[in-house]
Amino acid sequence: MEIADLAEAIAWQAAHSERAGAPRTGRVIRAELAVLDTDTKLAERLRNWPGLSLEDALPLRLAGGLHWLHLSGTDDALAPVYAGTITDQAQVDAIVAGLARRHDDLLLGWLDGPPQTNEAGRSAGVMAALLWLSGRLGPQFDMLEIGASAGINTMMDRYRYDLGGLTAGPADSPMRIAPEWRGPPPPAAQVAITGLRGCDVAPIDITDPVQALRLKAYIWADATDRMQRMEAAIALAAKRRPDVVAMDAGAFVAEQLARPQADGVTRVLFHTVMWQYLPQATRAGIMAAMERAGAQATPERPLAWISVETNRQTFRHEIGVRYWPGGAEQRQLGEAHPHGAWVEWAGVE
Repeated sequence: MEIADLAEAIAWQAAHSERAGAPRTGRVIRAELAVLDTDTKLAERLRNWPGLSLEDALPLRLAGGLHWLHLSGTDDALAPVYAGTITDQAQVDAIVAGLARRHDDLLLGWLDGPPQTNEAGRSAGVMAALLWLSGRLGPQFDMLEIGASAGINTMMDRYRYDLGGLTAGPADSPMRIAPEWRGPPPPAAQVAITGLRGCDVAPIDITDPVQALRLKAYIWADATDRMQRMEAAIALAAKRRPDVVAMDAGAFVAEQLARPQADGVTRVLFHTVMWQYLPQATRAGIMAAMERAGAQATPERPLAWISVETNRQTFRHEIGVRYWPGGAEQRQLGEAHPHGAWVEWAGVE
């Protein structure tokens, strides 16, 4: 979905937040419409944004800055909104407009880059897809993540999963991924992750408290479970940092596909809720690179592509997989909540 009109993009994002179970965040995003009527540099830049407002995640950029004001203690005006004690949209509009006036320069800076919406819960869909692939390609996987942000999902081999009663991952992990499971469980299979590395154009170091706070600001205030998972990820990263490099996604994919591949190990490209942020040319380049690599894949050296991405027509996040040899078309394995609250597994054979 391509939305250039900012007011329409704000309304779409607010509705999406509400549909995803975050009404408090939805009210704050909807109040961004009131910011457009303020005499601020922020409003001027928003009104004159050169591009597709929704594709650029402009409403979420500003929502992150507003949440940061609260989390950092800089301005606590939104506390009753995030607590759910103020629900009247007109009151929320007035509060957000006031924040825009008081913190014009600070909030302006939050428009400079896209949100870093790293969420460990999204890895449930990736692990379920690995279980599905294991019976087809074997249990060993070399994992490559693009748009890794702080590398939270680049640590998925250290997480404990409960997927409809089927468990995977180390039993002593402080990170517990247990979404509400709808449908049959994924296949009972072995998964051994032999390598796990990622890239991001601007990686966040979650061992740095300043950068960690910025990442927390992109977590919707309604999502207390997400904040708990973030704390668990920070603790794991403090013990061993995720392997994430600062690199363009297209260049990273090309570089990694060119590396030697061990027999019996499936090379897997994966990403979660980031594809929309890539330029069209980068998307096309990655697709072409994967098609070329897929044409050269063999049963001894397979290739797979797992995505947990938004269908912008249905508001649903789809778990998709392709694999080579033998997987020319994408298979949809299920759908998932955007922040990992539930997974609806299709039971694909």
